[in-house]
Amino acid sequence: MVDATASFDGNRVATNEVSARPIGADQGRWSATASGGDALADYVQFCASALFAPAQSPSWVSNWAAATGADIVVATLSRDGRPALSLALEVVRHGPFKTARFAGGRHANGNFAAADPRLLPAVDGPAIRSMFKAIAKARPDIDLISLERLLPDLDGVANPLAALPNFPSPNLALAVDLGGGFEALLSRASGKRKRKKHRSQTRKFEAVGAFRRIEAGTRDEVDRLLDAFLEMKEARFAKMGIANVFGDRQIRDFFRALFADAVSEEKPAFLLHGLEVAGKLRAVTGSSRSGRRLICEFGAIAEDDLAFTSPGDFLFFDNIQKACELGFDVYDFSVGDEPYKRLWCDIETQHFEVLAPLTLKGRALATTMRQGARAKAFIKNNPTVWKLTKMLRRKAVGQAVPASSEDDN
Repeated sequence: MVDATASFDGNRVATNEVSARPIGADQGRWSATASGGDALADYVQFCASALFAPAQSPSWVSNWAAATGADIVVATLSRDGRPALSLALEVVRHGPFKTARFAGGRHANGNFAAADPRLLPAVDGPAIRSMFKAIAKARPDIDLISLERLLPDLDGVANPLAALPNFPSPNLALAVDLGGGFEALLSRASGKRKRKKHRSQTRKFEAVGAFRRIEAGTRDEVDRLLDAFLEMKEARFAKMGIANVFGDRQIRDFFRALFADAVSEEKPAFLLHGLEVAGKLRAVTGSSRSGRRLICEFGAIAEDDLAFTSPGDFLFFDNIQKACELGFDVYDFSVGDEPYKRLWCDIETQHFEVLAPLTLKGRALATTMRQGARAKAFIKNNPTVWKLTKMLRRKAVGQAVPASSEDDN
């Protein structure tokens, strides 16, 4: 594996527009520009005809910037003035370092920068590095560009950032092939046992009251499902002994705006689903739509009298069945390798990461981050060590009994 901490250049450039080496007379000439958040309007316009992952969508980036006040920088690679690739990044501080990363931080998974697929075949490493040089010129305070959890391809289009030195992400992403429909899927995935469990869960729900699957279609429903999810997740993270990544008010405001905006779309890019039993939400999932792929971005269950019935499993069953009915090709459980995902999944995706230092400080930070990724990968890919790590977390907060892991997204 190549050294992902190696700097693309290490030298600052003299102008804000940088030309990469020519790629042939028939392919035109590349140029790169970078500017602040005022360029988001251009980014939104480019995305109207571009290919991008959900966390690089205009809605995601704009809502993140509005809710968090993120320091945004937009870099664009063009050929003969025609945009080919665009990065909308937020600049964050870690102690003495400043890093440019995808908007949303660890909430942004399965990343694929906005791109014109017609021009991508000609994009290579030197062309992309010219974007980084433009960022370095526009923002000399940035030490490192950190692009994490990158998809190897999107809708069959290879990720152009793979042309740069990179290394595997610590976590796998798991998904299930929906080819042939739900019955075909069940025939491949212990369907008899899944149906038996689903019937048993149905009887348990009916014993306490009516139940239904909900898809948020109004802002009020978004508020209700999201409020329930956030409450569930706060209790869950406290039980696991880990920090609540949904805890900050700005993060909550971001997701509220993201899902609320989506309900007005003909085909919502972001969806909330819930399982209501006896008038109470028992499980909630938040998903994104990416082409013919439905991605579960997060999920949670209520720690109440029905937790023993595995309401999260029940909701996944129904979500996957509905995804088949709607013609999706893939149901994606996103990042994280958990037993409840393995019950369904037959597709493994190895994301990759790119670290591009812009300063000497950035080189040092990149080395540390790469070592941290290796350590995390060792822990999570070793079942014994990972089980011990989770046990120690629970002990630290006084939890002796392992909790269900069906909502660990």
